Amino acid sequence: MVTVRSRRLEYSESTRQALVDSAVELFTKRGYAGTSLDEVAKRARLTKGALYHHFSGKQALFEAAFDSVENTFMRKLGEIVTAPGDPWETAMAGLRAYVRVCLEPSYQRIVIHEAPVVMGWERWREAEEHFSYGLLRTTIEVLVTSGELEQLPVETMSRLLFGALSAGASTIAGASDPRKASAEVERTIIRVVEGLRVREAPAPPEEKRSRSRRR
Repeated sequence: MVTVRSRRLEYSESTRQALVDSAVELFTKRGYAGTSLDEVAKRARLTKGALYHHFSGKQALFEAAFDSVENTFMRKLGEIVTAPGDPWETAMAGLRAYVRVCLEPSYQRIVIHEAPVVMGWERWREAEEHFSYGLLRTTIEVLVTSGELEQLPVETMSRLLFGALSAGASTIAGASDPRKASAEVERTIIRVVEGLRVREAPAPPEEKRSRSRRR
């Protein structure tokens, strides 16, 4: 049986989501400085009072928009890298997918360009730790455990690769030709990760001689 309280809660959640969706669209198009709370409320077909019921101000609304964008894309990437199949292939598929995410307007504008300024560097890095870094570290751990990557410290590898991916994301977002930059970043980062991959050990001398005699 649906209670009055559950209806109110459902309405409150839908109201908040409408405001966040409106904010994502406007922050993506106009940026933080070019977006007003009046515009966000108007686009969501709500009052400014309803907005202040859910958010203390513009920065709090931006952080909610940031979380929404990150959750959307990281959930999709998580589905890719945790899919059944060969660990290396799924990891490479996830890496390519992340590079494509960096071409998405909302991710570029809100996560890469605006967030470090609006939220501050420390808060932004903390949020990235929760989202993209956590996913990357889990992927690296799986590759090491499955024997695909060298037995190097997982934390160190994850930090270094995360730094490379973050630089790649900034390169794509700031490029005059983002698609060209995306292809270059993808090709380069894959080569870097391949350099950490475990190679098949060379055959012992006796086995080499045996193969030569068989020929």
